[in-house]
Amino acid sequence: MANKKNDPELPAQNPDQIITTEYSELMQKSYIDYAMSVIISRALPDVRDGLKPVQRRTLYDMEELGIFSDRPYRKSARIVGDTMGKYHPHGDSSIYDSLVVMAQDFKKTMPLVDGHGNFGTIEGDSAAAMRYTEARLQKVTEEAMLSDLDKDVVDFVPNFDETEKEPSVLPCMIPNFLINGSEGIAVGMATSTPTHNAAEAIDAEVALLEDPDITTSELMEYLPGPDFPTGGIVINKSDLKEIYETGAGKIRLRGRVVKEKGKNGHINVVVTQIPYTMIGTGIAKFLSDVAALSENKVTNDIVDISNQSSKEGIRIVIELKRDADADNFINLLYKKTKLEDTFGVNMLAIKDGRPETLSLKQVLSANVDFAYEVTRRKYTTLLADEKKKREIQEGLIKAVNVIDLVIEILRGSHDRAQAKKCLCEGVTDGIRFKTRGAAQMAAELHFTDAQADAILNMRMYRLIGLELDALMKEHEQTVANIYEYEDILERKSSMKSVIRKQLLSFRKKYAVPRKTELTDADEAVYVEKKQEETEVIFVMDRFGYARTLDVSLYEKNRVTLEQENKFVCRVLNTGNVCLFTDAGSMYTVKVQDLPQTKLRDKGKPIDNVSSYDSTKEEIICVMSQSDLNLYRIFFVTKQGLAKIVDGGEFSVKRRQIAATLLTDGDALAAVIPMKGEKSIVLATKNSYFLRMEVEDIPVQKKTARGAKGIALTRDDEVAAAFAVDESRDCRVQFHDREIDLKALRVAKRGTRGSKK
Repeated sequence: MANKKNDPELPAQNPDQIITTEYSELMQKSYIDYAMSVIISRALPDVRDGLKPVQRRTLYDMEELGIFSDRPYRKSARIVGDTMGKYHPHGDSSIYDSLVVMAQDFKKTMPLVDGHGNFGTIEGDSAAAMRYTEARLQKVTEEAMLSDLDKDVVDFVPNFDETEKEPSVLPCMIPNFLINGSEGIAVGMATSTPTHNAAEAIDAEVALLEDPDITTSELMEYLPGPDFPTGGIVINKSDLKEIYETGAGKIRLRGRVVKEKGKNGHINVVVTQIPYTMIGTGIAKFLSDVAALSENKVTNDIVDISNQSSKEGIRIVIELKRDADADNFINLLYKKTKLEDTFGVNMLAIKDGRPETLSLKQVLSANVDFAYEVTRRKYTTLLADEKKKREIQEGLIKAVNVIDLVIEILRGSHDRAQAKKCLCEGVTDGIRFKTRGAAQMAAELHFTDAQADAILNMRMYRLIGLELDALMKEHEQTVANIYEYEDILERKSSMKSVIRKQLLSFRKKYAVPRKTELTDADEAVYVEKKQEETEVIFVMDRFGYARTLDVSLYEKNRVTLEQENKFVCRVLNTGNVCLFTDAGSMYTVKVQDLPQTKLRDKGKPIDNVSSYDSTKEEIICVMSQSDLNLYRIFFVTKQGLAKIVDGGEFSVKRRQIAATLLTDGDALAAVIPMKGEKSIVLATKNSYFLRMEVEDIPVQKKTARGAKGIALTRDDEVAAAFAVDESRDCRVQFHDREIDLKALRVAKRGTRGSKK
C-alpha cells in the first residue's frame, strides 16, 4: 500500500484515499532513493572539492565560527555540536571521525585541520574524546578552499531544516580529490583514491590548463604516481598509466627496509616506512606475523623484534643471527607479511550530480572547469561591486564640484525626500533658493539614486583637500579595477593567467618533497634454507594436543611420555605425520607445523594444524609417512572386514584422503603397520579372539572394503587388533584382563575364534 499524498510523482488525491500499488515497484523505488541518498549525500566525495558532505559541512562550520589558523583552538565538541545542529544531523561520531581524519598527517598528504591534543596514532590508537581535543583550520584550507565564499562563487542551498544556508561545494582552487585522496563505501559502489603530492598535482592541473589536449602520458610527466604520507615504494610503476587512464586498478606497495649493523656482529633489518594500507592495526598484525614466522619455523634467523617507532617516524627493528642472509629474509617479509600489499584504486566521485569513475585527465579537467567557474563568478561579483563604487565615487566628485549648490538645496529643503528628489530629478518645487540662478542649476541636476544617498550621507570632512585627493585616487583605482575585471571576464587567456598565477602561488607556499618512491621491482623471491634432516618424536595426548620432542629428551623420559600420551612415534623433522581415523580418513600434517617443545610444554591442538575435526571422528593410528612406504598396512573394521594395503598407496601430498572404503554404519576398528609379523589377532567387544595367518588376509587397494575377517554374533563388533611378533613377549591388557596372544590357537580367517 502507498499513500498518494506522500509521493511527489503522483497527482494530489484525497488524503483519506488508499490506493493499491505493486509492492516490488514501491520497494525498488524506495531502495533506489535510499541508495542515491547515501551515494550523493554521504559516502562519495565531489570531484570539484574532493570532500564528502560531512567534511564540507565541518570545514564550513569552522569558517563560520571563525576558527582560523591565526586564532586560538576551539574544543572539537563545540565544532561537532555546531555542525550537527546546523548542517549534518547524522550523529556526532561521523562528524568527529571526519574531523579527526582531516587532522591526521599520516592519512592525508595535506591535512585540512590543525588538531591539538590526541588525534590518534599511525599504530591504530584512536583519538581522545571530542571534549578533550581542540582544532582550528589550516592556513591552506582558508586560502585554497574557503576564500571568496562571500563573492557568490558557489551556490548555497538550504540546510536540512531550511533554517540555514550551506555551500553545495567549497570553492576549492587546488585538486584536493587527488592530493588527499578519498575512501568511502556507498550502496553498491565504493571509492578508493590514493593520495598525491600537492606540488605535482598542481603542476599537472597547470599543464592541463595550458593545453586541454594533453595526454595522460604527458600529464604523468608532472604527476608520475601516488605519493602516500607513509612513504613506501610503489613497485608496479609501469601499471600506473593504465590505472590513470581508466581510473581503476591495483597499486602494489612495499615498505622501506634498511640493513644496519647490530650488536655482537648481528644484522638488524629495520622497517623505516610502511605501506599506506598498514596504517592502524596493520602494524601490530605485522609484528605478530613476523613472530609467527619464527614460531612456525618458517625461518630460524630471527633473534628479536622490537617496535621503536615514535613521533619522528616508523622504526621496527628485527635482529637477525650473525650468519643470516638479510636480503633473503627481507624477501620473506615481502612474501609472508603485509610489508608488501595491494592498494585497490577506484577513482569514483560525484561529477555533475552523478557517481562516475574518472580518469586522471577527467579529474583534472573537472578541477580546471570548476576553477574557471569560480573565477568567473568571483570577478562578476567584484566587477558589479566596483561599478557600484564607481557610480558613488563619480557622484561624490560631481557633488564636490557643486558643493555650494548642494548645500543650498539641503538648507532650503523641508525633508530628506525633497532634497533627494531635487538631486535625482531636478525638482525644485518648495525649496528655498537664494537666487534664481541657483534654482535653475538645481533643476539640471540628475544624480542617480545611489549617488543621491551617498551625497546625503556624506560627512563634511570629505571636503578637506587631502580627502578630495584620496577620493580622486580611489576613483582612478576603481576605474582600473573595472578595466582589469572586464578584461578577465571577456578574454579567456586573461582568466587562465589569473588561475595559473593562483595555482602557482599555492604550489610555492605548500609544496613538500615526495615521500613515495616509484619503481618497477621484481617479484620477491624467498629461497628456503634446506633444513637439516633429523629424527624427532611425535607425541599427542588424549586431549589432542600434539608436539615434537628431541630424541634424547624422549629417551630420558620414555616411560613417562608413553604413559601420558595416547600416540608416540618417530618421524623426520622434514616429513609428515599421517593420522588414520575411525571414519576411514587419513590426514597428513607437516612436522614443521608442530611446535618442538620442552618436556612439560603443551603443544598445539591437532585440529589447528590439519583438516581433522575431533568432534566428528577419532584418531586410531598415527604413523610417519616415510614408514608407510616401508610397510604393508592392515585394516579391520568394526563389522569384521579385513584387508592389507601396500603402504605406498598412502604416499600423497593431499591433506586428506579416504584411507579405506566403509559400508554404511561401519567404522575402522584398527590400523596396524605390518613389520614382518606372521599372524594377526582380532578381539571383539564380547571377548572373542581370533588368531589368523597374515597370508590368509587379502591384499587389496585402499578403495576396497576388505574381506570377512571374523564371524561376529549379532550384538558384537571388533574392538581391537594386535600383530603377533613371535620374537618377543606378546601379552596385552584387554577388558582389565591380561591375554597372551602367542598362546592363542591359529584359526582360519572368517571364523568366530575362541571366547576368553
